[in-house]
Amino acid sequence: MLGIISKLFGGSKSEKDVKKIAPEVQKINQFFAQYQSLSNDELRNKTIEFRSRIAQHLTPINKQIEDKNQAAEDLPIEDINGRDAIYKEVDELKKEKDKETEIILKELLPEAFAVVKETSRRFKENATLESSATELDRTLAVKKDSVVIEGDKAIHKNTWTAAGGQVQWNMVHYDVQLIGGAVLHSGKIAEMATGEGKTLVSTLPAYLNALAGQGVHIVTVNDYLAKRDSEWNGPIFEWLGVTVDCIDKHEPNSDARRNAYNADITYGTNNEFGFDYLRDNMVHNPDEMVQRKHHFAMVDEVDSVLIDDARTPLIISGPVGHSDNTQQFFELKPRIESLVEAQRKAVNQFLIEAKKENSRRQ
Repeated sequence: MLGIISKLFGGSKSEKDVKKIAPEVQKINQFFAQYQSLSNDELRNKTIEFRSRIAQHLTPINKQIEDKNQAAEDLPIEDINGRDAIYKEVDELKKEKDKETEIILKELLPEAFAVVKETSRRFKENATLESSATELDRTLAVKKDSVVIEGDKAIHKNTWTAAGGQVQWNMVHYDVQLIGGAVLHSGKIAEMATGEGKTLVSTLPAYLNALAGQGVHIVTVNDYLAKRDSEWNGPIFEWLGVTVDCIDKHEPNSDARRNAYNADITYGTNNEFGFDYLRDNMVHNPDEMVQRKHHFAMVDEVDSVLIDDARTPLIISGPVGHSDNTQQFFELKPRIESLVEAQRKAVNQFLIEAKKENSRRQ
């Protein structure tokens, strides 16, 4: 009976969601077929093209934000209310910018996913990939044996060190992984069976959202997975010009930890991300913060992180700061207390005089 009802109403919720994504998968594979004819340099330059298209799409809203900030700066310093009103408008514009970013990333999704899939194919089918050397290539060559610079050329090997051992890239995204990537990008939970390539799925929305230049966080349940996945997938991202780091490799409150957050894609454990967030809310100077504005995050083993680990809350004790919203309260509190005390004294004085007058008349 349940099966008949399900067929009558078009299947389960997950089946309906997959049907909606199916046209996107078809587009991805069409671009994937086109990109196979591109040279290595042309494929790598897709990252620059995508970022340029995002910047062009956001130019109008960025101009409005810039003009509003300038208008606030032009006001006299003592005009606090005027500046505050403009900054509230800026906050609303920034929310609008986030929406516009979502629009352009959704538009780029088929092309960006296809670029990652084609990159994966080339690393699987070739022992080395040769292309024009970039500044990132030269930096990586100093730290990694898998990248070699020869003149103006960069040679990337398809074998590298991950989790203390040598790995050879041998994966290309199947349609089920393209579907999973689209689901994750939309902010939903993608449930995948063991062996369906969850680690590979994450490369798709991670690359797409890294194009916005605002950072991507990939949250894992332990430091082994954080370090392993960053080392395993990192070379794919880095070949495309996207920087990668892992916060668990660096000490808290250090410049190295701050630089890890400034990478395009940042791996780490849920505890480290959580404690860094709490510590950032206790700093005395914004320059001491390690995290930047939050943009996009993916959580591996989401049931463990959000349910099991959530039973033990992250707590840091410290003094309560005065935020902008409460600053006025703390400024006016002494004056109100003085006024209340003066009223109390006046009332008590009136009561004493009234009692004296009442006694005199009796």
